[in-house]
Amino acid sequence: MTAPSRFLAWLVLPLLALCSANLLADTVEGAPKALHLLDYIGADYPPTVEAGKVIDDSEYREQVEFLGVLQGLVADLPAKPEKAELEQGIASLNEAVKAKADGALVARQARQLGAKLAVAYEVSQAPIITPDPSRGAPLYAQHCSVCHGDTGAGDGPAGVGLTPPPANLRDAARTDHLSLYAIYNTLGLGVEGTDMPSFADQLDDRQRWDLATYIAGFTADPAAAKGDKSYNLADLARQTPSEVQAAEGPQAAATFRAQRAQPPQVKRGPAQLLDYTASTLDKSLAAYRAGDREQAYDLSVAAYLEGFELVESSLDNVDANVRKDTEKALMAYRQALQDGLPVEQAEQRLDAAKSKLTESAGLLGSDGLSWSLSYISGLLILLREGLEAILVLAAILAFLRNTGQQSAVRSVNVGWALALLAGLATWALAAYVIDVSGSQRELLEGATALFASVMVLWLGVWMHDRRHAAAWQDYIKSSLVGGGGRFGFAVLAFFSVYRELFEVILFYETLWLQAGPAGHNAVLAGGATALVLLFGLAWVILRGSAKLPLALFFGINAALLCALSVVFAGHGVKALQEAGVFGTRPVAFFDFDWLGIHADAYSLTAQAVAIVAIIVLYSRSRIAEKRRTQVS
Repeated sequence: MTAPSRFLAWLVLPLLALCSANLLADTVEGAPKALHLLDYIGADYPPTVEAGKVIDDSEYREQVEFLGVLQGLVADLPAKPEKAELEQGIASLNEAVKAKADGALVARQARQLGAKLAVAYEVSQAPIITPDPSRGAPLYAQHCSVCHGDTGAGDGPAGVGLTPPPANLRDAARTDHLSLYAIYNTLGLGVEGTDMPSFADQLDDRQRWDLATYIAGFTADPAAAKGDKSYNLADLARQTPSEVQAAEGPQAAATFRAQRAQPPQVKRGPAQLLDYTASTLDKSLAAYRAGDREQAYDLSVAAYLEGFELVESSLDNVDANVRKDTEKALMAYRQALQDGLPVEQAEQRLDAAKSKLTESAGLLGSDGLSWSLSYISGLLILLREGLEAILVLAAILAFLRNTGQQSAVRSVNVGWALALLAGLATWALAAYVIDVSGSQRELLEGATALFASVMVLWLGVWMHDRRHAAAWQDYIKSSLVGGGGRFGFAVLAFFSVYRELFEVILFYETLWLQAGPAGHNAVLAGGATALVLLFGLAWVILRGSAKLPLALFFGINAALLCALSVVFAGHGVKALQEAGVFGTRPVAFFDFDWLGIHADAYSLTAQAVAIVAIIVLYSRSRIAEKRRTQVS
């Protein structure tokens, strides 16, 4: 096998591993496998035969073997009116290959059969959301460059000595015979028996399309994108540059290569994101029906995190009840998969969830957000997330200033300033260095929220213990001056601000895409208004707290921080549930997002644990106080 053809061979080998536990049953994956095999034959047969003679015997034998596998795949497909015609077409293709027919003729037959098969068995060959190669670049650096090299030439350090060696992705003679869908499919299937793994468990559907687009860019000239013709997304995904060249000429092929490597980005409105959720849920149910519960569950998580979650904040501003009902329906379907319910029950829950998605799409519209909704969303996102951080910071800063501990104030300021830098660094890493998936976002958010819950609980009890002037002065002398207390305040300030800033960045990034250029000014205006309100609230809280007696001030802030501990506990558990770490257990209770209260047994249990901890710690504090009083 020649080096240029190895990439195409890698594309097909997994198709022969019909018993792999990572693939779905033939009734689900049979059609995509057959389609992918047809793509391979159409791309790799032409170089094996010239003027009716075999010039590469090993490659030719592979084509014959693959045709035998292809016939078996098509024969096992579910009955359809078009199946007989497909079987006849495969037989004709087999005869042409055995007769050593012209390569262009065989390639054309294979592609035509592939198109018929995709229509007959409803194989989606185009992405729901427009792929973005800028998102694919960090994915390539993270997962592919170690073998294929930074420039795709197959010269990565980990590829040395591999058999077969990593493919040269810059070989235009070969990649011109590959559709974008074929590259995407390879990333999901992996290559059995080689060092090329499946990325289905590491990259979701949208990420694989982004990465496929980036890989296609290795053989494209960006300057050729502005040609006489603009290709739609479906054609960019399904067609190959060689097909375009045969039909329209070399210049059109160059334009096609450039456009499929950089598809024109359309506004990612709510309709597109919700369509992604619905289509991914359909794939999830297909996997579940085929017996692959793990894959079905992973797809259900991706459907939520990469689709619906990104429109939640906007939907909240239109109808919070619809948002809650839709979220509950999606979680109920996910839980059905985790509990192993019968397929019929899982399908019923999926139908209910898709009905709610349709209702959500109707409220948000298909063309993006209006100016007013963009403004309100920009205002409420920052105001809602910023208020929690302001309450914690204002409480710490106020009582430190009231007691004259300016050195500790500086530590707190350093803490929240570092949180701002960390938030910006997180955004830069996610945008330009590594791709942060929805699951990773929720894991980070959940872990940070739970840590913040413990920290603010500690601070609340600490303040309660030192609400009397004598106790406060003792602490100043023994600990705060020594620096230990200042470090604790700085850590608390960091995590309180970082958690909220992380959510703000995520929501604003999504809102920016949904609003589109026409709504960007509205988003900025909403954010600016929220900043003014937050500064005003901080000033009122700090000024008002300065006039309170020390004991009363400490008591109020202690109660506030303990309440925030309960709120953070609820938010943290919910984020981990959304990431798919564990399931949901709905209970008959009310929802109140601002207080982190969710009608779920796990979330409520976490908050109950926080409340019990508060009671225990405060009881211990009161007992210790009585003992000190008796001794004195």
